[in-house]
Amino acid sequence: MALASRVWRFLPLARGAVPGTRFPTRTWGSREQCCPGRFRGPEVIGNAGTLKRGLLFSALSYLGCETYQVISQAAVVHATAKDAEVLWRLARASRDIAQLSGTSEEEKKLYVYEALEYAKRALEKNESSFAAHKWYAICISDVGDYEGIKVKIANAYIIKEHFEKAIELNPKDATSVHLMGIWCYTFAEMPWYQRRIAKMLFATPPSSTYEEALGYFHRAEQVDPNFYSKNLLLLGKTYLKLKNKKLAAFWLMKAKDYPAHTEEDKQVQTEATQLLTGL
Repeated sequence: MALASRVWRFLPLARGAVPGTRFPTRTWGSREQCCPGRFRGPEVIGNAGTLKRGLLFSALSYLGCETYQVISQAAVVHATAKDAEVLWRLARASRDIAQLSGTSEEEKKLYVYEALEYAKRALEKNESSFAAHKWYAICISDVGDYEGIKVKIANAYIIKEHFEKAIELNPKDATSVHLMGIWCYTFAEMPWYQRRIAKMLFATPPSSTYEEALGYFHRAEQVDPNFYSKNLLLLGKTYLKLKNKKLAAFWLMKAKDYPAHTEEDKQVQTEATQLLTGL
């Protein structure tokens, strides 16, 4: 517990940005990491929050999963009284652990469900917290990998509802807007066989268009220009889907030239370069 109390000070308590981490990919605050490769969400952090979150993530990675359990238990004691802000950060920390390459599949599943439980409790504490809504949506999306196609499609409605609520509560959070764009893009490009399954299971299955996705990606850029390399890439990819090669090339170039601060940024550069070559 002494160790837990020493690490506790790294938890960022101020209400702020979250996506993928700069989130983005280890998405869904204005800057929080975004985690969008498949439907998940970015986390992009910045300003003072960047340092605090970086310290937290570094501490957790260094100390390892067993120590994290101790920290987590100690944190819950502090959080039970009032703190939705602490609880959604614990959800993010659990999710970060799940995403680590050294986390086994069995452990990953445990952390994914743990993250969802923290996010759920954060919402119960404060339904007016935009970050709680955002992280609840992100965590439900993650859990869908273990629940089967029917539950995953049904959860899509819940995910959309909470991203929309997060945007309503904080329209200046670029990552929430970005994640809503990913939701639209995901269902716009849903394969025919998945659409068929969805229609069999639901009278009105979730659907969207590339135009809707494009609107959210542009809105995210307006809120926070160049905040996330993946948003630039998805703008280019969406324009490709809409057969507008000129604007696709413009945004893909911006994605290719985006400074590679993270491994995800490097992956974005590679994909953008490949798509530009195809043009």
